[in-house]
Amino acid sequence: MDKIFAIANQKGGVGKTTTSVNLAACLAATRRRILLVDMDPQGNATMGSGQDKYELERSSYDVLTRHCPLDAALQKQLPAGYHLLGANHDLVAAEVELVSAIGRELRLRQALETVKNNYDLILIDCAPSLNLLTINALVAADAVIIPMQCEYFALEGLAALKDTIEQVSASVNPGLHIAGILRTMFDPRNTLSTDVSSELQQHFPEQLFETIIPRNIRLAEAPAHGKPVLLYDKASRGSMAYLALAAEILRRQDQHAATPA
Repeated sequence: MDKIFAIANQKGGVGKTTTSVNLAACLAATRRRILLVDMDPQGNATMGSGQDKYELERSSYDVLTRHCPLDAALQKQLPAGYHLLGANHDLVAAEVELVSAIGRELRLRQALETVKNNYDLILIDCAPSLNLLTINALVAADAVIIPMQCEYFALEGLAALKDTIEQVSASVNPGLHIAGILRTMFDPRNTLSTDVSSELQQHFPEQLFETIIPRNIRLAEAPAHGKPVLLYDKASRGSMAYLALAAEILRRQDQHAATPA
């Protein structure tokens, strides 16, 4: 059963961090033990979780470079109920420091192995690029959640990401697969959005999440307050959508667990 999910897309601005933070909060609200790992030097998932990225004593940089064990770098007292491995711009230096290290793409996987049994689900927020940090996330993950806007350029990015996932699966992480494609910032009044959504349903019927994340002002405002939307405005359409996504993922987990091997 999938336990570690990389939330990835090589295209920026598609809702990766929004999905990471809000899905973590909604899963934690079901009393699951959740860990969110920020692997983006921008540290947006860290800030969106209410933690100041400039004041982190230890971060994902320290874990990747083995300056400290993962458990020692965790933020465990978050109002949203999940644990966080935060990140900031220091993470850029990790790529430089690891460039000649043997097994550099395995660093995150090895670190997560030390805490994996402490959590029901682990989410990894990836940077919007295909670099060593993203490869570490894909090597560590069991499956990939792909947030994407319903626009034609996003379809091109999806094809490129699928190729990357297949390459990682063929080389260092044989079990890696796509958990689901998530339509984000969806506006049903936009003809292009509905057309691209139809194409996705046609070409990826098994991999497309039923849940659709709408374009929602409360969802966009929540990060400025350092809160997941569940804490910022629980009744908003954005909050309801991520609660539905969490329920869909847990339902799939239960179905998988009930399927005979």
